[in-house]
Amino acid sequence: MEGDPISSLCTPALVVDINIVKKNAERMIERFKNLGVQLRPHMKTHKTIECADIMTGGSRRCIVVSTLAEACFYADHGFEDILYAYSVPFDKVEHCAALSERLDLFQVLLDHSDALEQLKKRPLQEGRLWHVWLKLDCGNGRAGVLHSGPESLKLAQAIHAAEGVELTGIYAHCGNTYNCKGVEQIQVVAQETTTLTLQFMERLKTVGITCKSSIGSTPSCSHPVKDMAQLSEVHPGNFVFYDVQQITIGSCSLEDVAVRVLTRVIGHSPHRNQLLIDCGWTGLSLDGGGKLPSGYAVVEGHPALKLLSMTQEHGRLEPISGKLDYSKYPLGTMLKLIPYHSCATAVMHPTYYVHSNDRLVGKWTPTRGW
Repeated sequence: MEGDPISSLCTPALVVDINIVKKNAERMIERFKNLGVQLRPHMKTHKTIECADIMTGGSRRCIVVSTLAEACFYADHGFEDILYAYSVPFDKVEHCAALSERLDLFQVLLDHSDALEQLKKRPLQEGRLWHVWLKLDCGNGRAGVLHSGPESLKLAQAIHAAEGVELTGIYAHCGNTYNCKGVEQIQVVAQETTTLTLQFMERLKTVGITCKSSIGSTPSCSHPVKDMAQLSEVHPGNFVFYDVQQITIGSCSLEDVAVRVLTRVIGHSPHRNQLLIDCGWTGLSLDGGGKLPSGYAVVEGHPALKLLSMTQEHGRLEPISGKLDYSKYPLGTMLKLIPYHSCATAVMHPTYYVHSNDRLVGKWTPTRGW
């Protein structure tokens, strides 16, 4: 397999350009090294050991995960300093405790006093502490205690005062950058999230509490603002692959997108002015809702084609305007789809085929489950 062209693969297949992955990772590492801020990359996009090694510069330390399956996967491969950045699920407290007692540093996140009570009911062995990050909502509106309300400070104080528990840090996800268009809008959100987080850190100091601070999203960390240098950490993830959504937001350019889904033409439908391809939503995902001019993905090298719709295993391509020239797309023709959202696309594939200059150099196998 190694050395073969990617055209030798059976489709649909997810291919990863190793050179772009390394470039994206090295650029992010260098960016925050220059700012004096710790980069804690998120693993949720790729969920592989090989890519994690690249994102951590080979250190196998200081990562973020969104599932316990990821946490165990990385722990089993020698990774330490893992932050499980997901509001502590009560059915998984014992599992979190086992990781906390096993690793040098395993950290959890919460945004509700009931979750703190669950941790207090399960003290760790050998004098170990629960290392807890408080999730702060600074405008993202998904999870977290509101930054400006009295509950946020009260919960931080409760964590700080709890026996067997340490308030390790304050965590804010500026996912509202995903509503932005362009660098200027991204940086407005990045600045607002940074400012609100730093203001909360000052509130903590007034009651005698100091801890780390972390914000992050791929858009904000691709275009950081100066004040982010006052943070302890940042936690972007998608940047290692990027995708069409990130291009649309303004995080990156087409040259930065490391992944493609290979597909082949398997049918001609002149009565519908369409091509049928062997990639449905199980090979790409329906994320993005087809709202791009090109539909659910960008067909690389074919700007006049639109991925109109998908069933489970099929996709339908049609021209954005005019009639299809079927002679350009004989049956068996391979096409490359650039996904709207690489996280959603990657999770559809049990294997990633890694290449350099369209020649295969290896395979990555991601972990799965929760």
